[in-house]
Amino acid sequence: MASRPRPLRLETHLSLRLLTLVDAIAREGSLLAAAQEVGLTQSAVTKALQEAEAIVGTRLFDRTNRGVRATQAGAVLVAHARLVLTQLRHAGQELEDMRLGSGGRVAVGVLVSAAVTLLPRAIAQVRKARPNLAVKVIEGTNDVLMPLLRAGELDLVIGRLPGFSSGAGIAEETLCDDHAQIVVRAGHPLLSRRGLRLADLLDEPWILPRQETSMRRQIDEAFRAEGLPPPANSVESVSILTNRSLVLLADYLVIWPVQLARFEAAQGRVAALDVALPATHRPIGISTRRGARLSPAAETLIAALREAAA
Repeated sequence: MASRPRPLRLETHLSLRLLTLVDAIAREGSLLAAAQEVGLTQSAVTKALQEAEAIVGTRLFDRTNRGVRATQAGAVLVAHARLVLTQLRHAGQELEDMRLGSGGRVAVGVLVSAAVTLLPRAIAQVRKARPNLAVKVIEGTNDVLMPLLRAGELDLVIGRLPGFSSGAGIAEETLCDDHAQIVVRAGHPLLSRRGLRLADLLDEPWILPRQETSMRRQIDEAFRAEGLPPPANSVESVSILTNRSLVLLADYLVIWPVQLARFEAAQGRVAALDVALPATHRPIGISTRRGARLSPAAETLIAALREAAA
């Protein structure tokens, strides 16, 4: 009976020096540029790369006319190397926070559905108790934020849950339900019409999310459920400021999460049309890396988010 191949024990053979060099080569796309970044000669970097490839047992980078490009195996190693290096950087920051007696730090990604009320309330609550807590907020869509979460650049993401499978390495916790509303400026002629349907709005100017976002897929599904194509007269944008200005100045229609729609309506600037969009119902929740250790600062913010959503 043939013996099974021995598994790679990279944790005992690949040093942090090699992981750092592999990451630098991938980022710079050149051995020379990587060498300049880490302060070594090109020959030293080449030798280190050969050592890493010997440990892994396969080529990690292919040479091209423009430099080097990660192979499939190289891309896998680079992704894990970056996560290891990021976690070590976070460990250093956490230890430094403990030494200085500071309130810690947390990096959070937020979608528009949670950016208006939920996250601000949670941050305000946490910083009352921990005024030295450093909070870094990056706003975006799931297609932008989830890669940052997986890479360890974010501790958590808060907003409409993307619904990725468990195999995607993401753990999800539902906080509350959300749906979307069609919003126009206050005083828009459409507000006086009764019995509106999506078919009545098809030729209006629209602001829609980007094609690759989950909200856009849900909006398209809402139109398909009515036997309609998505609006052709549209601008693609996820900028709240740009969208608000188009709605107020040019009579555009926009589809916003209900929390944002209610917040803006309370200021007297906009109003929601009485048109149901059942396809846009989606839970709001917290996404974290499955199995990852959360810092005390991240745990504190998550507890505040739960309380703010209750």
